[in-house]
Amino acid sequence: MDDAGVAVAEQGAQVVARVGAVLRVLSAAAGTPASTSRVAEATGLTRPTAHRLLSALAGEGLVDRDADGGWVLGPEAYILGAVAADRYDITELARDAVRAVAHATGESAFLSARRGDESVCLLREEGSFPIRSHVLYEGIRFPLGVASAGLAMLAMLPEAEREAYLARADLVAEWGPAHATAPLRARLAAGRATGYVVNPGLIVEGSWGMAAAVFDAAGRPAWALSATGVESRFGPERQGEIGRVLLEQAHAVTQRLRAR
Repeated sequence: MDDAGVAVAEQGAQVVARVGAVLRVLSAAAGTPASTSRVAEATGLTRPTAHRLLSALAGEGLVDRDADGGWVLGPEAYILGAVAADRYDITELARDAVRAVAHATGESAFLSARRGDESVCLLREEGSFPIRSHVLYEGIRFPLGVASAGLAMLAMLPEAEREAYLARADLVAEWGPAHATAPLRARLAAGRATGYVVNPGLIVEGSWGMAAAVFDAAGRPAWALSATGVESRFGPERQGEIGRVLLEQAHAVTQRLRAR
């Protein structure tokens, strides 16, 4: 390939990356319409560029625009997702486990999946405790190592992959000094020792989370079960109990996946 061909290929790859970023922003909005300015800000694109991409995606049915001008995922995205679900969706296999975590702990329980360097919340079940944690909801994304689900999956990655991620990830700028490499490594090590991780209110003060990884057929941490709630419910006396429930249910889902 000559220099001109390389340039065209690189330009095409850049467009694909931008389209992916736009679609992820709309996915994370969980059905709430996002303005063009919001999409531009979240993706680092200029507003005109974001508008051009959104308009082109609307022409393909991948996004849609409401009466107020906000953008949401479109019908073609739904069709693509429904087809992909046959291979990647485990929510039905894991739904009973998420419900069991919520019932046993009284906390809000979740299933999240790893997508590249991020965790994505897929499923939520409310517990019986009346005070809710609203940090997580279906569709929200966090970098690995931030929310408890991503922390659990990162902890269980092979060492080389984990260290490569820590070398390239810059979490401090957005998430604060508690996400610097040294304290993050300490939380990851603690998670490997117990099998479950603890996020001590590092996203929203007073909102704690715990999680355990779910492994795919190849033994890789591809999902996680988590429980979140107010700090007073996650004292040392309850962490072992919640951790045991998470590990039991995560193991049950892993076994179902291996038998699938």
